Order: sequence, then structure tokens, then C-alpha cells
Amino acid sequence: MDSKDNFSVQLLQALDNKSAWFDSVALPKLLENYRLHSSCVRNISDTLVKKSLIAPDPYKHDKKISGIVCPDSAEFSEGDRSAVIGLRLSDYDSMLDFLCNYFKFSVSNMDNGKIAKLMSLNNTFLWNSFSLNSPKANTRGLASLVAHAKTGADPLTSSLLNDSVSKSAKAITEINKTLTELADFQKEMYKGQIRKNVFEHPTFDRDNAFKSAQNLTAQIKKIIPAVLGKKSFNAELVGELVAEEFDNNKEERRKNVLEKLRVVEEKKVKKQNLVNTKDLLMDTISVIGALSPQLTSIIEKIKGNHSILESEHNTLFDKIKIIFRKAFNLQEPPVIYEVLEMDQATHAKRKVSINYNDFIANLERRNRVYTSFNSKKSPGYQRVYNIADDKILDFIKKQLSECQALSIQLAALDEYFKTKPSSQNKVRIRGIKIDLTAMKNTLIKINQRRADYVAYIEEQAQMKKLGITDAD
Repeated sequence: MDSKDNFSVQLLQALDNKSAWFDSVALPKLLENYRLHSSCVRNISDTLVKKSLIAPDPYKHDKKISGIVCPDSAEFSEGDRSAVIGLRLSDYDSMLDFLCNYFKFSVSNMDNGKIAKLMSLNNTFLWNSFSLNSPKANTRGLASLVAHAKTGADPLTSSLLNDSVSKSAKAITEINKTLTELADFQKEMYKGQIRKNVFEHPTFDRDNAFKSAQNLTAQIKKIIPAVLGKKSFNAELVGELVAEEFDNNKEERRKNVLEKLRVVEEKKVKKQNLVNTKDLLMDTISVIGALSPQLTSIIEKIKGNHSILESEHNTLFDKIKIIFRKAFNLQEPPVIYEVLEMDQATHAKRKVSINYNDFIANLERRNRVYTSFNSKKSPGYQRVYNIADDKILDFIKKQLSECQALSIQLAALDEYFKTKPSSQNKVRIRGIKIDLTAMKNTLIKINQRRADYVAYIEEQAQMKKLGITDAD
């Protein structure tokens, strides 16, 4: 290295520090963003499949992926939109799965060739300009299918799709920003490797090389294949390196390079142990909102099972009764299910009557309320936020109690539906045990949040009694 200055020493140390930062901070964060994006893409794909707007790729799991390959982006006819977008979205999802589970995110593995492929992959769908009028066929086609899926959809589905597109846009923005920074860094790494390996090579004639820019360029070009292997001579980057040695403004160039490589440590600000109790309570309200998809699934299955049972009452006498009620404008008699509820403490069973129509109506009302808690801007969420903390706590306790009782009723109703249909209809009955387990886990989480809030309030009250107003 040039003994006249320590620039090369500073540069190589800065490159090592920046490389370590990429491997330990920036690239793990990039992987997290890819995982978030992958989850969002899976949500979109599953919703489109569920609504029969695209078909699952039957060969998805047979495809072997060993490297970054971008899905096709060629134009297609409108009549082929569902089939083409379904296949391309499946290929894109598979590539994201490959990146999240098999690709090594490290400076040593991610040269500019792979970075370019990743940037191209990220542009398969333009999440930041997700529009029906997009000039890109893939984006335009997927945006059209998503818009179709939201037409007449329930609020939860529409919110899921909007949220997935929005989060994907943010994730891809962060990913592309990191990849651009890494691409710039790899250029500096290339120049650093020349300083480290070419300048120190036994055949490098230092005295002759540093006589002129032309001499230095010639020697680099001669030795570089022996020390950098497959890496070709990059005239532009070698030109930058030579300028850092011979230009009149070389000191400014060197300063800029070192500044670009400087790792900015995030300052850790000591936070006061002040907890916003309202936020604790509202976090619990948000968890209550997580019950809405579980209730949605349960309601759908119960209605389906009810229809199956009702279809068995189709005798001539049943038809006469229907005609008679219509003729005299009589209301339908209530459907009462006699179920066996199990006492959670004694495991004893007791017979309980459930009015089906009232029960379903109650479930749907409850579900609408819980769905509103999924958005902090919704009127339902804001109504709860604006009441006193103790009233919010009472509301949480009430929901816990009612949902626990409801889960017992649902379990009894599930058992009823499994035993009452005729033998040929039993196979059509859809169970809700998985949904009830998910519901139970959510209730446990809600109760834990409630307990944490109560414990914190009690602790603060005790500290106040002891005269402690601030603690580290």
C-alpha cells in the first residue's frame, strides 16, 4: 500500500466495518421485509383462490428452484388473465419462499449480478403503483383481480387485501433501498479488492504504476485476472480508483468514499419507564379484534350445517305446512336445538335449548363489533378509546366472560351437528374444533393482556403508597 498516505488502510477498515454492518443489521432486516412481503402475497393469492378468481398451480410443489428466476412479464389477452396471473403469482410466491428459506443474504453471496436479479424480481408486480391502468401487464392483471375480489366482499376480506398491498409496497421500498445501497457498496468492495490484492501482488511494479494514471490502469488491467478470478475488468470502477490517486480533487473523492462507507450507529436513547395505560388497554381491544376471522369461519360452518339439517325436513307434510304458513302470512316457528353443554369444572353435562335464529344473530352482531376493532380509525374502536379506562377494563372482562360461555355453547352445538344428520349427510358436516381452539388461544392472550394491565396498575398504586414516583 502507498506509504505516503493511509487512505488504503482507512478504506479497507471501513469496508470491513460496512460489510459486517450489512451482514448483521441491514441484510437480516431485508430478509424480514421479504418474509413480510411473502406473507402478504400469500394472503392475496389465498383470497383469489378462495373466490375462484385464480386456480391453484397443480405443479407448484414439483418445481425445483436453485436460483433467482423472474416470472414471465409478457403481455397476455384479457381472456387468459386468470390463468396467466394465477401461474405468475404462484411462481412469484415460490421465489419469495425460496428467498425466505434457502437464499443466503450476505455480502459474500450477493454480488451485483444477484442484486440485479432481485431488483428485477421485485418489479414482477409494481406494488407502489398498484393500478388497473399500470403499463405493466402483471400489475394491471393482478390489480384487476384484486379489485374484483373486493367487489361485494366482507369488510375483513377487503381490509386484508388493502393491507397486504400496502404492506407489500412498504416492504419492497425498504428492500430496494437496501439492495441499492448494497450494489453501491459492492462497487467500493471491488475497488478495495484491487487495492488489497492487486497493489500487493508480487508482479505489481509500484514505482512505475504511480508515475501516471495510464501506468496504474495498465498494471491493474494486467494483474486483475490473476487475483479476482472471474471478475472482469471494470473500466468505470478502475477509473474511479485511479482518480482517487491522481485527480486534482483526489482528497475530496477520498473523503466522500469514506463518508459513504461510514456506519452510523443508532443511538440508544434511555427511555423512561412510563407506560401509557390507555395504550395497554387498547392493545387488548385489538387482540379482541383477532376473534373476528375465527367467528366468521364458525358462522359460515354453522349456517352450512343448519342448512344440511333443514334439508332433511322435506316431507310432503313439511311442504304442506310451508304452504299453509304462506297462505295465512304466519311466521316461521323458531328452530330450537336441544344440546348438551359440558360444565368445565365438573365435566357434567346439562341440556340447554338454543334458539338458532337468535343465536346466529347474536354471533353476527358480536362479529361486526370485533371486526371494527381491527382498525384504529373505525367508529367502534374510537368509541371504546373515548371511554374511561375502568369502563374499558369492564368491557374486556365482559367480552372474556361472554366468549368463554359462547365457546361452551359452540362446542355443544358442534357435537349436535355431528350426531343428528342422517348417515349420508354426516360426511357433509363441517366441524369447528380447529376454530374453537384458535378462539380459545385468542381468549388466553386477551386474558393475559388484561392481567398484565391489572398487575401494572396495582404495582403503580403500591409504589405511590411507598412514595416512589419514578424508577429506573
